[in-house]
Amino acid sequence: MDTEELGAFLRSRRERLRPEDVGMPSGTRRRTPGLRREEVAVLAHISTEYYIRLEQARAPRPSGEVLGAVAAALRLTAAETDHLHVLAGAAPPTAGLHRRDVRPSILTLLERLPGTAGLVLSAAFEVLACNALAAALMEDFSALDPDERNLARRAFLGPRPEAALYGLTDLVEFRQHVVMDLHGTLARYPDDPAVHGLVDDLRRGDPDFARLWERRDVRAPRMLTKTFRHPVVGEVTVDCDAMTLSDRDQHLVLYTARPGSRDAEALALLEVVAPGRPLVPSTAAATGP
Repeated sequence: MDTEELGAFLRSRRERLRPEDVGMPSGTRRRTPGLRREEVAVLAHISTEYYIRLEQARAPRPSGEVLGAVAAALRLTAAETDHLHVLAGAAPPTAGLHRRDVRPSILTLLERLPGTAGLVLSAAFEVLACNALAAALMEDFSALDPDERNLARRAFLGPRPEAALYGLTDLVEFRQHVVMDLHGTLARYPDDPAVHGLVDDLRRGDPDFARLWERRDVRAPRMLTKTFRHPVVGEVTVDCDAMTLSDRDQHLVLYTARPGSRDAEALALLEVVAPGRPLVPSTAAATGP
């Protein structure tokens, strides 16, 4: 149970709700935004003292019933409710370190997908594997040190993130997505030094990350399309599908273009004029740092 982060998360959700959002009169003498603690307690049918202790990191582990009632009172989304349970220790965190070894069948799938740029991301946004077209569209990940393959670091700590991150037109949205996902990753891997180190580096190194981190949002937006600005073929707009590989807490990300479109032609041209080298991890890749 992460009492400090649990309290901070509850405060952040409470301060975003207006009384009218939950059917209460707003009144005129509110010195701070959001609901009052006693109002949340009334909505959750728990004592005000206990709710205050939850926010102040002084309460014992809440039961599943209390967590459900608080989640309903704060109008939490499904993702936020899951995150609340993880922080409260009611859902078992993933043991140990996040996995970096990619299933061989996924590597085979990447190699065999025609006209599709594909890559595998770890729970901490490390590019673990990619096919040749993804390397041509983005960059030669096989030539980079492991730390340089981390898209979160590239998005926030690069010398010019807007240029370094492949000319993405939705860089702002991607950065928000990174922050939201990393909140969940840190909750699932509370003992992983690599995840803690990544978050600490980003919080110290980029004020925008630090600001977004303090918001404690955990509902990542869906990004259905992306536009890359490529130095050889120009702008390429692709559909973006991310599939969860739940057994290893990884994501298979696939970029495709509508058949016959100018973007599909650009991807086909890339395979000819700027062929990339696939990134294939060692079969002995460790799960830790």
